[in-house]
Amino acid sequence: MTIDDTFAFIIHPISPKADVSRKWPLVGKILTEGQINFFSRFFPPVYISEITGVRSEATGRELRGWFIACPFTPATMLKLPVETVYRKIVACGGMADRLGARLLGLGAYTSVVGDGGVTIAERLEMPVTNGDAYTVYMAIEAVREAARRMDISLDSATAAIVGATGTIGSVCAEILAGLVPELVLVGRRQEAVDAVRERCEGQRARLTATCDITAIYDADLVLTVTSQVSAVIEPEHLKPGAVVCDVARPRDVSVRVAEARDDVLVIEGGMVEVPGPVNFNFNFGFPPGKSYACMAETMALALEGRYEDYSVGKHIDRARVDEIGAIAARHGFRLSGFRSFEHAVTDETIAHVREQAARRLAGR
Repeated sequence: MTIDDTFAFIIHPISPKADVSRKWPLVGKILTEGQINFFSRFFPPVYISEITGVRSEATGRELRGWFIACPFTPATMLKLPVETVYRKIVACGGMADRLGARLLGLGAYTSVVGDGGVTIAERLEMPVTNGDAYTVYMAIEAVREAARRMDISLDSATAAIVGATGTIGSVCAEILAGLVPELVLVGRRQEAVDAVRERCEGQRARLTATCDITAIYDADLVLTVTSQVSAVIEPEHLKPGAVVCDVARPRDVSVRVAEARDDVLVIEGGMVEVPGPVNFNFNFGFPPGKSYACMAETMALALEGRYEDYSVGKHIDRARVDEIGAIAARHGFRLSGFRSFEHAVTDETIAHVREQAARRLAGR
């Protein structure tokens, strides 16, 4: 069977030793994280695997795709001149073109660096998407579902957005401002946070704009999506019973939260179920058949035949978020459970969090 609909998706190491070990166990074992960061500057793009079996529930169309690795870690991308990073990502796009891809998805930090994919799209003949629109859509879906399972009513909840001035955070803020009565917006520059607050005014929520991360302590629901390379949310920042949806890669939530706070629920943005008998032929940390939202956006657009620059740049229109949500749903992509620090979030996990939160709140 000839498959005309094709895509490629760029990934890169985030936890250097662990992620390099997924492809080359011996290299990941021998080299230190510092050595991986150093030598990665000189690596060419890396072919990872072929992706098969993605099939639309609506049309029966099937995709063929490829994972390509940009060898740079987030720390490396921050240290190098942005032009150097652009050239490496464009080289990954060249590999995708040679493989036969008709659409390129930018994953993790490759979607953040520089101008959010605009320059990459200009330098490549194939269209590009950074996956941000569906990432927004699924982040809100994940927050809604996690709140339901933790018995938190949106009608009375306080929510917080950490990284509210970013591409994803600002649109999430606009959406959540219409869903909850209290919304705390946190960013690094007060002027920028105030600008987001102004965009969110006139909806349901009473708004607080701040640069103080401790302001999230009163939040029942926290959505965090900064572009930091190290954790910004620590155990002391969260109240018992809080839900934290961490959309950032690298993570915004410190591993100390998992170790010290079994009374809060941390989820990694929500897993997306991919339609069809998909085989990624590579373990990127999710169960079989599941993907990140940014990956799913690339696949959904290819199934729709939308071979065009889609989510690029530093601003996403809400209409585009709604559109990709509808496209993805039509082809069979849907929220499918939660992950937290590389582990599945089970019903037992949620019951334990609720029990511990109630116990701690009662002991105040």
